[in-house]
Amino acid sequence: MSTTSKVVPSPEGFKASDDSNPNFRSVSSLSNGVMRTIEPVGPAFMAFARRKRLGRTFSEDERIQQQSKAKKVEEDDDGEISEPEDPLMLARDPKDWRGQDHYAVLGLSKYRWRATDEQIKRAHRKKVLKHHPDKKAAAGEDDADGFFKCIQKAHETLTDPARRRQFDSVDEAADVLPPSKKDIQKPGAFYKKWRPVFESEGRFSNKQPVPRLGDDNSTKEDVERFYDFFYNFDSWRSFEYLDEDVPDDNADRDHKRHIERKNNNARRKRKTEDTARLRKLVDDALGYDERIARFRKQEKANKNKKRDAQEAAAKAEAEAKAKAKEEEEKRKAEEDAKAKVDKEQGKKAKEAAKNAAKKNKRAVRSSVKDVNYFTAGEPSPSDIDNCLNDVDKVIAGIDVDELAALVSQLEVAGKDGGAVKKVFSDKTSEMVGAGKLKDSELKYFKLS
Repeated sequence: MSTTSKVVPSPEGFKASDDSNPNFRSVSSLSNGVMRTIEPVGPAFMAFARRKRLGRTFSEDERIQQQSKAKKVEEDDDGEISEPEDPLMLARDPKDWRGQDHYAVLGLSKYRWRATDEQIKRAHRKKVLKHHPDKKAAAGEDDADGFFKCIQKAHETLTDPARRRQFDSVDEAADVLPPSKKDIQKPGAFYKKWRPVFESEGRFSNKQPVPRLGDDNSTKEDVERFYDFFYNFDSWRSFEYLDEDVPDDNADRDHKRHIERKNNNARRKRKTEDTARLRKLVDDALGYDERIARFRKQEKANKNKKRDAQEAAAKAEAEAKAKAKEEEEKRKAEEDAKAKVDKEQGKKAKEAAKNAAKKNKRAVRSSVKDVNYFTAGEPSPSDIDNCLNDVDKVIAGIDVDELAALVSQLEVAGKDGGAVKKVFSDKTSEMVGAGKLKDSELKYFKLS
């Protein structure tokens, strides 16, 4: 089983390092050739032994091995991605690719949108090995590549994420029909029958993960969260797969725009119809859900219990109020007696303050009289009226504390006409600045 080999000598006329061969620079010279024995090891040895034992050439053995591997692939995949092929599907026109079921073509009907990329790859490989045009042509079939083109189109669609999403959007074969009222009569049948329906609908949700239907032990919060999610369902379905083909760029531009508008309108209409369909489906499930009735019954019981507790609390509160009222009346009698005394004292204090205010007003008016109304000779009636009117405006615009302070300033000014007038001028200026008095209302103490 051993073979011998030697180093092949250099061709005649070969020159290592010279100007005629600038890309080669030798670093040393080769030693003389030595005869050595070479034996195959591992897989190479097994292949060598098989060829010797079966009397095959190298190319013949490689071809048989490849056929064996292809057959093994088919046998290995039979348990997972093997479906009987419909004769009508095999006779499909590959030009009608939009109407074909891509999952069925690859034998993945039971997986559909759940099929992984690896499963699609393996299914495609199996179908290609079985329906390759060369294999069918060798078998004498006329249409050797018809179904093969369907296989290639299915693989092209399902391996492109965007195009697969478009196909899944309209894949009615993946839909699970809602059960009838008769189907959910048995205990627990509601969850068993409706769960696949919502799992099928959940595949279109932009929000993941999708809440589960739950079971009889689900809490009220979980059930409400589930139905709220589907009542406000955010679907990615766009129905682009059903669009009418848009003409290429060489077609009439107006016609192209017309087809695009038509497609957009059709998408919106299908989207609206799908939303209404899902809303009705959720309404039906909500109507059959026994948990909702149980939650309502429990809420009613809790409401009655709360009402009884409120009535008991109201009774206890009434008794406490009666007792408190008794104590309050007693305390009130004591407070009334005290208030009467305080009222009398307050009345006296108020009367005293009133009298003090009257006295201060008289003092303010007397202060301008004592300085002869700020005139050198006998004041005229108009001077007296103007002066007293301005004084009255000042008195009317200040409170009792300010009035008392003004009297104190006038007492300091005494009978000095200039000082008294300055006190009034300063006060009117302050009041005008504070918005308590308008300069236009003054005649004697005007600022300007």
